Amino acid sequence: MTFLIAIEGIDGSGKGTQAKQLRQRFLDAGVSAALISFPQYDQTHFGQAVGDFLNGRFGSLGEIHPQLVSLLYSGDRFESKPVILKAMADNDVVVFDRYVASNLAHQGSKVDGDEQTELLKWIQTIEHDIYKLPRPDLQVLLDLPVNKAQELVHKKAARTYTDKKADLQEADGEYLQSVLNVYRRLAETEASWETINCLDGTELKSVQQIGNELWETVNAQRPA
Repeated sequence: MTFLIAIEGIDGSGKGTQAKQLRQRFLDAGVSAALISFPQYDQTHFGQAVGDFLNGRFGSLGEIHPQLVSLLYSGDRFESKPVILKAMADNDVVVFDRYVASNLAHQGSKVDGDEQTELLKWIQTIEHDIYKLPRPDLQVLLDLPVNKAQELVHKKAARTYTDKKADLQEADGEYLQSVLNVYRRLAETEASWETINCLDGTELKSVQQIGNELWETVNAQRPA
């Protein structure tokens, strides 16, 4: 049975780096592992539309209802479903650099209270019940404060979907805090979650430190 791991967190929290290194650690240990990153900006029609959205083509973050925006992200995963299923068929482990929870956190952050709860349920129904996307066995939140995350965003290499240093989401600190709050809610209320604090006091932990904690967390949850 393939073990599915989703690495989650706000923009700049190091998801891509840690997901890549986690996959390599599995390979070095003799465990077959695949890495899939979302959104698939250049590989799917929906992924290209997500890139356009993040680049401001459709307006600001608040101009489109999050229920509609969520369909772009879920559509990207649905279009990628053959890739996911093949990775599961060929490997013992599949690591996701963002998965369904990213949609939940980002879109859920735009509404409050009962409306947020209803939206989270709606998105999960679309992604897991209607699109039949597999549920992750383990979801790991890389918990990093917004100010530190934004510092790291500005150090990122160029991305294919934008020529800006920060897209609409990355540039909005208040928005990122709301996203982080939803992530923390998910991590506190759902059994499949583990959280890694990316700070040691007020200082950012090294990539290696976080990677070691992630490796230990994964191996504690993954069946022998």
